[in-house]
Amino acid sequence: MRKLLLILFCSLSLIAFSQDVANLNSPYHAINTHLHYLKSQYYNDSLAAAPFHTGNRTIGDAIQVAVKLKQIIDGEGVYIDLEDIPKQPDYYDSTVNRHRYVLTEQYPTIYVERQGESWYYSEKSIREIRRIHAGIFRYGTGWLLNLLPKLGTQEILGLHLYQFLGVLILALLGVMIHKLLSVLFNWLFVKIIMRAGYSDLANGYLLPVARPVSLFFVFALIVIFVPALQLPSEISWILMTFLRVLVPIFGTIVFYQLVNILALYLKHLAEKTKSTLDDQLVPLVRKTLKTFVVVIGSLFVLDNLNIDIIPLLTGLSIGGLAFALAAQDTIKNFFGSLMIFVDKPFQIGDWITAGDIYGTVEEVGFRSSRIRTFRNSVMYVPNSKLADSTVDNHGLRQYRRFYTQIALTYDTPPELIQTFVEGLRKIVENHPDTRKDYYNVYFNDMASFSLNVMFYIFFEVPGWPEELKARHEILMEIMKLAEKLGVNFAFPTQTLHMENFPGQPSLSPSYISKDEMRLKLDEYFQKNK
Repeated sequence: MRKLLLILFCSLSLIAFSQDVANLNSPYHAINTHLHYLKSQYYNDSLAAAPFHTGNRTIGDAIQVAVKLKQIIDGEGVYIDLEDIPKQPDYYDSTVNRHRYVLTEQYPTIYVERQGESWYYSEKSIREIRRIHAGIFRYGTGWLLNLLPKLGTQEILGLHLYQFLGVLILALLGVMIHKLLSVLFNWLFVKIIMRAGYSDLANGYLLPVARPVSLFFVFALIVIFVPALQLPSEISWILMTFLRVLVPIFGTIVFYQLVNILALYLKHLAEKTKSTLDDQLVPLVRKTLKTFVVVIGSLFVLDNLNIDIIPLLTGLSIGGLAFALAAQDTIKNFFGSLMIFVDKPFQIGDWITAGDIYGTVEEVGFRSSRIRTFRNSVMYVPNSKLADSTVDNHGLRQYRRFYTQIALTYDTPPELIQTFVEGLRKIVENHPDTRKDYYNVYFNDMASFSLNVMFYIFFEVPGWPEELKARHEILMEIMKLAEKLGVNFAFPTQTLHMENFPGQPSLSPSYISKDEMRLKLDEYFQKNK
């Protein structure tokens, strides 16, 4: 009991001494007291802990929090300009209507506040210091803060010996990890893939990723260990800023290269589908993902440079709205291309008709589609126009229709017409590229100068050249059949009849009586029974 009272008395005496000596009259004096007495030449942790010794906290807990905040400042390279800290005892922050001062913009939750006539770090700040310290010195690096100083505290060119040794060890460790990861990629992972028969994937895509991946892990590891070296704030700030920029840069390079691997996989999937439109979609997806990766990587770089990206994103959103209003047609074309890729009304190589657009599709982009006309010219059509048009896709036809009227002269006997029609049907049946289950060949019209036979058939061919070839063969067979049977094809003619020509009988026909007509009609149908 006596020992406990003695310890308590010493602690109270030390607290009283510290409070008497430490100057906490303003934000400047409180922060300066903390930082000044943790310097090696003025080291006095009891005085440094004075701004933290509030409430029921012991001096030991206050010293622990004070040291942790100094370790955060040195480890992260946070620059504290003491000259900018207000020295007024009654300093008032009008933004929050309180007597408080934030230590640094990087950590807005750490601040000193006025309590009575003195300034102390708030209870919230002390909780935040513990949380931030645990986040910075993670993965077991906190024990290095006590281990490294044991290597030597002699100062050389402004740095302690343990700091020089720590930098050297960290550099050697980074080189070793880089070499190890390079060997792992080159001699194990890549070799296994090459032996599996994917040499193009290994040489063209995985090897370019290997070096950025290893450097990404190396610099990410260095970022974790550098705060434990407790370098001077100026040096630590430069080094940490440099490393925090390199980490997202190499991460962006890694994901940029991984997009190529993903695009290769999508390309193999697209090759398995019948649609050629998927082949056009893969390059567009690759470009879009690469742009997305670069934008996100740039945002990470700006964020690690402590640049507030929220106003930037807000400005981009407002600017994006203005841009959207100014570029409505471009956005319409973009969404039109999305609708084309989703609905797939045609694919590459299809012959389409859409209004005055007529030709073969060669390429579909995000803004426009390229169509090769039958004049061999190239037409660039906005995708919004294609998406809003009625597209007639001739390339999706299973059958290609062929329709014509075969005109025979009026002096062709009915028996010859019937024989000719039967011959035409046999031509359709015998041709290898015609549809056999549906066709129409009939004598169906008595025109002004000809007797017309309707010839309505379908070709089952893949493309227009094959259709032209089949048409040629069918028409040649028709000509040969007509020549063989003695069928004459009609052409536009006009006959002039003279009603009364001197010395000649009248050309007007003389008709039989009604009874004779009925008799002949009955004879005809009796004969055909």
